[in-house]
Amino acid sequence: MGSRSRNEESHNLQKYGVPLYGAGWVPYDQVIRSTHKPPKQQDDDDKEEDQHGSKDEAVADKSDDIRPNYYVVLAGGGGAGNSGIRNAVLLSHFDFASNSLSDQPVAELRTDSDLPYRMAIHPHGDGIICALQNSCRLFEWDEVENTGIRRLGVKISEKVLSQFENDGQQLALTFDSEGTIFAAGSENGNLRVFKWPSLEIILNESEAHASVKDLSFSPDGKFLVSLGNRGPGRVWDLASSAVATPLAKENDELFASCRFSPLNNEDYVLYIAAITDRGASIVTWNTTTWKRIRTKQVVREPVSSFNVSADGKLLAVGTASGDISIIDSSSLQVRTTVKKAHLGIVTALVFSYDSRALVSASMDSSVRVTVIEEKKKSGGLNLWIIIFILLLAMAVYFLKAKGIIP
Repeated sequence: MGSRSRNEESHNLQKYGVPLYGAGWVPYDQVIRSTHKPPKQQDDDDKEEDQHGSKDEAVADKSDDIRPNYYVVLAGGGGAGNSGIRNAVLLSHFDFASNSLSDQPVAELRTDSDLPYRMAIHPHGDGIICALQNSCRLFEWDEVENTGIRRLGVKISEKVLSQFENDGQQLALTFDSEGTIFAAGSENGNLRVFKWPSLEIILNESEAHASVKDLSFSPDGKFLVSLGNRGPGRVWDLASSAVATPLAKENDELFASCRFSPLNNEDYVLYIAAITDRGASIVTWNTTTWKRIRTKQVVREPVSSFNVSADGKLLAVGTASGDISIIDSSSLQVRTTVKKAHLGIVTALVFSYDSRALVSASMDSSVRVTVIEEKKKSGGLNLWIIIFILLLAMAVYFLKAKGIIP
């Protein structure tokens, strides 16, 4: 198991002066496709070329200017009142070559007195939904110009999510992997699932839990798992809009977070991060029988955030004391721990879409990107060591047999 201190790397850790509650990766390739509209008919192109130059050239210029390809979106703030701390949605960019985040946000959109507390990023570039105190708001990707260079930005969408007006604080938001279904769970226990972008209701359960804590869609979009602040989890069959089965707790467990993860092209598994009096455990569930496969303690502190890599190989947990642990999904062994990655509670953890990096955020206003190190393949070296020891033992035995050594 590897361990790193907070100060070993500084450029991949930044503070932007805003307590952070949400973090994620911009689906950059999808955003480029959605913001760069396809060329019009040839006669329209000819007219525009006469006035402004070639449209294809303009698109290419935009693509070249929006760099690098790894953008992080963050949400947070000081809330309502006169705290003096702004509420905002921020964009930062990460450079793998230098292992560094931008010193300042490359874009910032302030939300006045509304604190963006939870966040869901559409996987195919159709914007971001943020949960505010008594509503939800859709933000869209934009291009902003700064000192002559166009960069990715964010703007308020004209689309109003009236379904969430005066509906209380939403504590869990998520899209399915295709971006065609959206789910929201509130502090008052209301769980709703919508088709996206029409917002046609699929499921509306006013008493799903006492309070909805976390949500996760299965990779095929057939099931939704919901966790409450107490009691068992629930598996919802979206075809029937009914509970398929409860997920029972054991002993002193408190279910904190849930994520589905692919096993292969057809099968998938469910992970639940559970808090116990000994720290935090990962519970693995069979998604056919909905029975537990295994439970293993992974850290000795309560977990405050949890996520799974897109390729299903890694898990990550963040703790209330600011530590981050990256875990092998097959063995549930901790691969890397970053002690005091943040000085406050880790509020969000998200792997990049290519599973190369992990972004984490905290209430201490810091954001960190941890690059995933390749697992060292030491099997060949170990084999040579074993062979060497065997040859040495045989040589000693031969010399003793010949009387060369006593």
